[in-house]
Amino acid sequence: MKFAIRRSNFKSLMMPIAMVVGAIFYPWMEYITFLSPYLIFIMLFITYCKLTPHDFKPTKFELILLGVQILMAAAAYLSIFFWNRTLAEGVFICFFISTATAAPVITSMLGGSISKVATFSLMSNAMIALLGPIVLAAIGDHSEITFSESFFLILKQVFPLILLPLVLAMALRKFAPRLHSAVVEKQQVSFYCWCLSLLIVVGGCTSFAIQNWTPETTITMIMLALGALAACLIQFKLGRRIGRRFGDSVAGGQSLGQKNTVLAVWLALAYLNPMASIAPAAYVAWQNIVNSWQLMRHQAKASSPDIIKKTALNL
Repeated sequence: MKFAIRRSNFKSLMMPIAMVVGAIFYPWMEYITFLSPYLIFIMLFITYCKLTPHDFKPTKFELILLGVQILMAAAAYLSIFFWNRTLAEGVFICFFISTATAAPVITSMLGGSISKVATFSLMSNAMIALLGPIVLAAIGDHSEITFSESFFLILKQVFPLILLPLVLAMALRKFAPRLHSAVVEKQQVSFYCWCLSLLIVVGGCTSFAIQNWTPETTITMIMLALGALAACLIQFKLGRRIGRRFGDSVAGGQSLGQKNTVLAVWLALAYLNPMASIAPAAYVAWQNIVNSWQLMRHQAKASSPDIIKKTALNL
């Protein structure tokens, strides 16, 4: 028990440590930024290997969350667009982007349902693969190319990155069961890949923010960071409320609140106003502060019965 708690403490600390290291050593992050899409692929592949086709059974729980995710993204963009387009794009991507591949890992540490989060993660990632090219082509800054060219460009980049790991995982399960079993036993690799991704993303966004900072952009950057904070708190809170109705507030909160910020930053830099990437970059910090707080709170609750029992024995 003590070992499990210590290991959980170590994992909860790895997230803020990765962010701090990335921010401090940001000048060198450009040399490993190319790893981001590969890390996303690996994390998705390892996560999908743990599941069987029977685990992916959409229920009312996942469908409600997906509908809420799309509606909130649309509402956020439309309500802000006419006031500040860059802010609208940044807040939009924080709502629209899919669930983090590490969400099942954090969910299991918090005692929630892994299958529910994994199912929703697949659904939300599939939604990004299908709707992402259309939406990003429509709202992105691509005046130099046509809508159809932009659509197929984004489709070419996003679709294989998100859905190919699932196809590979299912093929491995059927044709190479031994290798598949070996991958299943290495689920923690996805968590460490995620921490490395955090380091790269935070470093890259810190570099971008510093290089592009001017007195004129200060207010925009602050608004993007605050917009990301609002999006983060709203999604975690609303997700937990929805999840509570289905008997699993943890799964609801992590499904809706824990975002694939690595993919969000990449998409924002590639297809939106690059300044908008400040929002998902800030979301990295906000969601991991929330996750660290949840893990410490969960560990405190888990250890409290032992403390009470020892106190009673001493009395």
